[in-house]
Amino acid sequence: MDTGLTQAENRELEQRLQKRQVKEFMNVFGSLVDNCFTSCVDDFTSKAMSNRENGCISRCVLKSMSTQTRLGERFGELNAAMAQEMQKRM
Repeated sequence: MDTGLTQAENRELEQRLQKRQVKEFMNVFGSLVDNCFTSCVDDFTSKAMSNRENGCISRCVLKSMSTQTRLGERFGELNAAMAQEMQKRM
């Protein structure tokens, strides 16, 4: 597939995309940590987390990961449907 870019331009584009993906991942991860911590941790009288807090954190992370996975799947489905629709129009 010819993109009209030189090899150097393709490498630079790839590096920029990778940096953007890392940045987006870090934002999602930071939001997950902040949300689950705020929702689950409320007792600061001990260094250790309680069993309730540990369970809450586990459920929160699992639910968030499942939601992100489903959103990704749904996005892929919609993207494929849009691509099919564009193919029909051509």
